[in-house]
Amino acid sequence: MRRILLALVAFALAGSATAREQVQRDAAAGRLLADRAAEVLRQADRSAEIGPVLDTLHGAAARADADAYFGLYTPDAVFIGTDVSERWTLAQFRAYAAPIFAQGRGWTYTLRPGTRHIAVAPDGRTAWFDEVLDSASYGTSRGTGVLVLTPQGWRIAQYHLTFPIPNDLAGEITARIRAHEARTPPAP
Repeated sequence: MRRILLALVAFALAGSATAREQVQRDAAAGRLLADRAAEVLRQADRSAEIGPVLDTLHGAAARADADAYFGLYTPDAVFIGTDVSERWTLAQFRAYAAPIFAQGRGWTYTLRPGTRHIAVAPDGRTAWFDEVLDSASYGTSRGTGVLVLTPQGWRIAQYHLTFPIPNDLAGEITARIRAHEARTPPAP
């Protein structure tokens, strides 16, 4: 009888330890879920902060507002243009654009609705994006880039403007690019 009683007590204790461990695991999982939900909300907030920065960038370019436009870049930013030779530091890009902006001319690229995608790194301080833009001069283009969170807010560390080529036209267009490159000196 004594053995049976000890076995029952041991079984009850083992069961309560298992139940206690399960409660602890469930509580930890609940905390992880709550932490993940909070992180998703933080990411959504950060992402919502970035769209207006890009909108301001495009607006400043259209108005030829050099101070507003270049103020949205980090000091070490890089702008990659549509030509293979166009990989510019911020100073180089400013030197290129300043004379154009000084004439009151800018460039207008309008966001195609529903085409901007923004992702924020888990640290909440780095983000990347891609967007489809329309231009009266060039038609469809794509902007991609990286932003970093600075004490002044989100700033663009890299912007890359491209002309997407439809797959059906890729062979023809790339053949023309190859022919052009064959008769011109290579870009530095």
